Amino acid sequence: MACQDWAATKAAYRFFSNPLVDESLILAGHFAATKARFDATSGPILVLHDTTEFSFKRDRSEPIGKLSLIKGRHRAHTVCGLLMHSSLILTTEGTPLGLAAVKFWTREKFKGTNALKKKVNPTRIPIEQKESIRWLVNVARSTDLLGNPARCVHIGDRESDIFELFCAAEDAGTHFLVRTCVDRLAGRGGTTISK
Repeated sequence: MACQDWAATKAAYRFFSNPLVDESLILAGHFAATKARFDATSGPILVLHDTTEFSFKRDRSEPIGKLSLIKGRHRAHTVCGLLMHSSLILTTEGTPLGLAAVKFWTREKFKGTNALKKKVNPTRIPIEQKESIRWLVNVARSTDLLGNPARCVHIGDRESDIFELFCAAEDAGTHFLVRTCVDRLAGRGGTTISK
């Protein structure tokens, strides 16, 4: 229905199946417009990071990816789809300026990570082998795109309470606001966040 006729539908299929086309090329124009709107503003800018699931009804998960396995009372079914971690740019007044970074993935890439957590302390698994890497990737991409890290305040929910993210933000010279899930040491180490 979005394409309105078969010729336009066929063109869309060809476009999306072309190996030379990926999301970075499709979104490049949007990212450039976001950068222009950012440059036209002054003062601090909020960079909101969060993950969204796109779920689709499919008989087989292989062509699209698997989100989770839901075990019900009478049967189990697989939720198929993909995940998107995005970084939305807002002024402090709440005016959206656009997206500065987007990362798509499926759980297939990280297959076995949850099983490994049961055997190994999760802090011993390198961040590059966890889905959590998306936080670091998007902080780096959005900070690079905007080009003025001192103006940016990256905001994440408690899933972003990752030591590597704090280090990445500090190395980039940017700011962050994270809802913590661990009572971490603060200041010079003589106090914690909750005190």
